[in-house]
Amino acid sequence: MWALRPSEMFFLSTLLMGIVMTFSASSWFTAWIGLELNLLSFIPLLATTKSDMYSTEAALKYFLVQALGSVLIVAAGPLGLYLQNSTATITTLALLLKMGAAPFHFWFPPVVQGIPWPQCILITTVQKIAPMLLLTVVQSESSSFILMIASISSAIAGAIAGLNQTLTRKILAYSSISHMAWMLAAIMFNEQLWMIYFLMYAVVSLSIMLIMHSYQVFHLNQLLSFNTHSKSLTLGLFLSLLSLGGLPPLTGFFPKWLVIQQFVLSNSIIWLSVLLMSALLTLFFYLRVAISSMVLAHPKTKTSLTSVSSSILLTTVLVNFSPILYPFLTLFLY
Repeated sequence: MWALRPSEMFFLSTLLMGIVMTFSASSWFTAWIGLELNLLSFIPLLATTKSDMYSTEAALKYFLVQALGSVLIVAAGPLGLYLQNSTATITTLALLLKMGAAPFHFWFPPVVQGIPWPQCILITTVQKIAPMLLLTVVQSESSSFILMIASISSAIAGAIAGLNQTLTRKILAYSSISHMAWMLAAIMFNEQLWMIYFLMYAVVSLSIMLIMHSYQVFHLNQLLSFNTHSKSLTLGLFLSLLSLGGLPPLTGFFPKWLVIQQFVLSNSIIWLSVLLMSALLTLFFYLRVAISSMVLAHPKTKTSLTSVSSSILLTTVLVNFSPILYPFLTLFLY
């Protein structure tokens, strides 16, 4: 079940190579090559899957959007010669488009909905690393204002659009957009801060998506029979969703706590208020998914779910219950 084909191993290795090339680039041209290598490696991973009939359509959408972002990055240099201080602005907009942050998030939920869970894990975590690394480099007055607007709009769009969703992949897609708002804010405060937030988000979302993938859950109705198979996994999914929503004292609360502290120190109360209100809305639809898996199950509603080792999933889920590690993680900030 977890085995990778040789072609998938090759494209996955070149995908990671593109991220490393972008991270270690000494010029924007080399960073652009890393982004293109990352893109060309991810497209086959989307298009060659046989588990979803819409994967080819999703791969085409992803390619067109990413190609537009790459064109904008290339065009930022020449345009900077004619329009003063426009290079940082255009590059920032292009990177926001590539990572699916609002108001350029229109492509992200449809693409996530059309691909299997393993590719969802990649597109919501790994594929955001390179653009966010480049955003830490592009720092100017105009780009900071754009990041603030993108953070606020991502929080609002991710929270409101996720309220009426019944498809689990779209729910986690809008959840990713909502968390993007906090990561964009963390980028402006501290480079180490967004890395900690991203790492925590990746671990928590990985624990949820692995369970969804193992039991092939694509709709909220499928959660009706979820806890007839494993009570411990059902409890793990319930608490993992609360952790993703940032409920204390679970792991997902810790990075939000650090960002809130930086907001208070910088006196950005209005911006913080928008993010907190949106976090309450996202916690609402996390609770809806969690309660569906905990309360509404009935032993007669059984479906043929994929068998999987519960110990592997529970080991991943237990990461959400480690508040004792919080004080040690603050050492990376100072």
